Amino acid sequence: MPTTPPSRHSFGAIVRRVAASASFAVACIALHAAPALAHVTVWPRTAAPGGYERYVVRVPNEKNTATTRVEIHFPAEVRISSFQDVAGWNLQVLTDSAGKITGAVWTGTLPPKRFVEFPFIGVNPKSGTTHLVWPAFQTYADGEVVQWTGPEGSKRPASATELTTRSAGGSAAALWVAIAALVVAIAGLGLALRRNEPAHV
Repeated sequence: MPTTPPSRHSFGAIVRRVAASASFAVACIALHAAPALAHVTVWPRTAAPGGYERYVVRVPNEKNTATTRVEIHFPAEVRISSFQDVAGWNLQVLTDSAGKITGAVWTGTLPPKRFVEFPFIGVNPKSGTTHLVWPAFQTYADGEVVQWTGPEGSKRPASATELTTRSAGGSAAALWVAIAALVVAIAGLGLALRRNEPAHV
């Protein structure tokens, strides 16, 4: 006996719900990936107060000319203890009159469509601030200097790290939830399409 297919109204409602779920999932995934695109960034984005942290300056090069110099200024509240050598790059450590490390300059050659990472160890403050800002300057072979010093949300923001005692796994969990929502949305759309097929006697 033939079954009655869902009405056009109910099918449209299903499609709208599926599309909304898919849009939400895609937006979450894009938001999660956005900080890593094109900007000079310092990782991790969250760290524990008072702890020794292995930080990494990540420098991408999306121009058609090589990056030849990277300079970073360290937050005054962070005590830098050591650096890891990076093959092909020379390191100059910047200090103040008291000998405190205030910044670093790496010189070398980073070809287009490549990235490089510069690791270092920093000791986070136990109190006084929960927001660390890492101004950086990227110099290209043609003489252009890009200043990654702006506020969050600007075209050229400075990277920032939040000091928190909470686990940093929240963002990863959110990403998995978004991926799961996208999978469910696609499966729901497929089921709706199957239900809309005319039944055979």
